[in-house]
Amino acid sequence: MIATQYKITLPSDYDMGIIRERVRNNGHKTDGFDDLKFKLYLITEKGINNNMQNSYCPLYLWKGSNGLNKFLFNGYYDNILNSFGWQKVNIGVPLIDTTTSSIKENKYLFQIKGEIKPQESLNNLKDKIAESIPTIANTEYIVIYNPDKWKYEAFYFINDIDQVKEINGVIYQILHVSQ
Repeated sequence: MIATQYKITLPSDYDMGIIRERVRNNGHKTDGFDDLKFKLYLITEKGINNNMQNSYCPLYLWKGSNGLNKFLFNGYYDNILNSFGWQKVNIGVPLIDTTTSSIKENKYLFQIKGEIKPQESLNNLKDKIAESIPTIANTEYIVIYNPDKWKYEAFYFINDIDQVKEINGVIYQILHVSQ
């Protein structure tokens, strides 16, 4: 599997209703897309949930590279290029994935970041990361790592933001989930 995300930072006075309308009108177009386990249409809004900026940050989990290649190179990603310009697509590898189709029932995605420090062995790293990330009751989550940067991100699917108020991270609103 492959995870991808592009993060489009928008002006602080940007009308986020434009993004909501965009997702309302187009989100269904990736429902059932080839090789897609899920696509999350995510936003942050400046001043809401302690976010410092407006952003549009779709997160994808691909079952394989064919769907990703089709999305990027067969015209689908052109909608992003035409609307927001050239965007860097971050790539990661899923390490832990507890997600099921019930992720659609969640309103928020909570993200924390971590670093994989240099060490003599990476044996049991998955277990070490699982032990080091917060335990949030009754949540599905995914941990994605990037060995190019030796960083990881844990994403939790939540409905109650009070569960994460004491944890340093980013709270995204989920506008639509394509599966």
